Amino acid sequence: MRLAIFENSTSSTLEPLIWVRPVFELLTGHFSTRERWLKVLQPDEWGAIIRPHLLETYCESHPDAYVNDVRWLAGGHTLLLNGQWLCNPADIPEFSDESVGIVEGEIAWMVCDPLESTLLLDHHLDESLVRLAQSRKRVVSPGKILRRPWDLINGNEQQICEDHGFRQSSQGEQKALPNQAFTIVGPAHALWVHESAKVDPFVVFDTTGGPIYIDRDAVIQAFTRMEGPCYVGPGTQLFRTNLRAGTSFGPMCRVGGEIENSVFQGFSNKYHDGFLGHSYVGSWVNLGAITTNSDLKNDYSNVSVPIGGTSIATGEKKVGCFLADHVKTGLGSMFNTGSAVGVMSMILPAGELLPKHIPSFTRFWHGEIEELSSIEPLLETAAIAMSRRGEEFSIAQERMLRAVWHATKPERQKALARQSSRSIETSRQNQ
Repeated sequence: MRLAIFENSTSSTLEPLIWVRPVFELLTGHFSTRERWLKVLQPDEWGAIIRPHLLETYCESHPDAYVNDVRWLAGGHTLLLNGQWLCNPADIPEFSDESVGIVEGEIAWMVCDPLESTLLLDHHLDESLVRLAQSRKRVVSPGKILRRPWDLINGNEQQICEDHGFRQSSQGEQKALPNQAFTIVGPAHALWVHESAKVDPFVVFDTTGGPIYIDRDAVIQAFTRMEGPCYVGPGTQLFRTNLRAGTSFGPMCRVGGEIENSVFQGFSNKYHDGFLGHSYVGSWVNLGAITTNSDLKNDYSNVSVPIGGTSIATGEKKVGCFLADHVKTGLGSMFNTGSAVGVMSMILPAGELLPKHIPSFTRFWHGEIEELSSIEPLLETAAIAMSRRGEEFSIAQERMLRAVWHATKPERQKALARQSSRSIETSRQNQ
C-alpha cells in the first residue's frame, strides 16, 4: 500500500497551532494523526502533501517520506487521507478505487490513480480533490474532522481510550509491572506502564474513568495523582502532579501542578504549580511558575476564542488557552478563558489577566503588546531551549520560522492597531 496524507486550505482554522507543523502532526490521544495511520495501515511507502513553507523541515525530520513529490504520486495507486480526519483504529473503512469517503461533508479519503496525480500539487488542491471526487461513489465514513483547536481537546478523552484499546489488541501489551509500589484505584487491567518507566512510591493511578498509559522512559514522581483516561509520552516527567482526566503528553515534557483535559505536544515545560485546563500547549513552550489559565467563565456562558485575531464562537462552556510553539511565560502569568497565543510570543505579566489574543512574534509587557524589531533574539532563545533537550536547532527550522515571521505580520499589525484604538478611546474617556 502507498499512503499520502494531505492538508488543505481548511487547516488554517487550527491556528495558531499549525504554523510550524502540518495539521496531521498535532497530538491527539497517544499519537499524531500521521503516527496513527502509519501504525494502523503499515504502508509500504508513505508521503505527504503540505504547505510549502513546511517542506524543508518536514523532509529533514521525516527522510523516509515523499513530500510534495508528484513523481512519487505518479508511481502507483495511492490512498489519500485528509490530515484533519480522526478515526477510531477499530472502525477503519474499506478503501476502494471507486469510492470517496465523506466525513461531516469533507473528503476524508480517496484512492488516487497515477494519471490523476498531477492535479494534486497545483495551487488549488481543494478544487482538484472535489473534481476527482465527482467521478467516485460517495460513502459516509466513520470518525470526525478536526476544524478548530478546541476540537483537539473535546475529543481527546475518547481518543485516548481508542488508542489504548488499539495498542492493547495489536501489541499484546500487559498490565503494569507488579513490583511497583504504587496504588491503583479502579480496574488494574486499565493501567499499563512500560518496563523502562520509573514510578515512585506514593503515586496513585485512578482508572475508574478510563485507561492510563505510561510510555517508555517516563518518570512519575511521588505524590502524583493521575485520573484516566490519560497518556504520558516517552521521556516525560511528572513532578507531584494532580493530573485530571483527558490529558495527553507528547515526548520529553516536564510537568507539575494541576492539569485537566489538556494536550502537550512535546518538549514543553510546566514544572511549577499552577492550573492548566482544557488547553493545548505546543512544543518548546516554557510556562513560568504559577502560570495559570481560566477555562470557565464566571457566568457559565459559552466561550469565544480569537483565531487570527477574529473572535470565533466555540459553543463550549469549558475552553482554556491555545499556546503555539516556543511561547515563554513569566512568573504568575494568568490566561483568560479562551485565549490564543502565537508562535514565539514572550509574555511578561503585569499582575492582571492577559489579553485573549497575543499574536506570533510579539512581546507582552507593561500591560501592552509590542512587535519585536528583530527575530534574531527569539531564534537564539530557541536554539538554547532545544539544546537543553539534546535537540539541534537546524538551518531549516530557522528558515521556516523566518517564513512564519513574515506570514504572521498582518495579524500583528491588526492587533497593534486595535490596541492603539483602545488606548486612544480610553484616553478620551479619562479626559
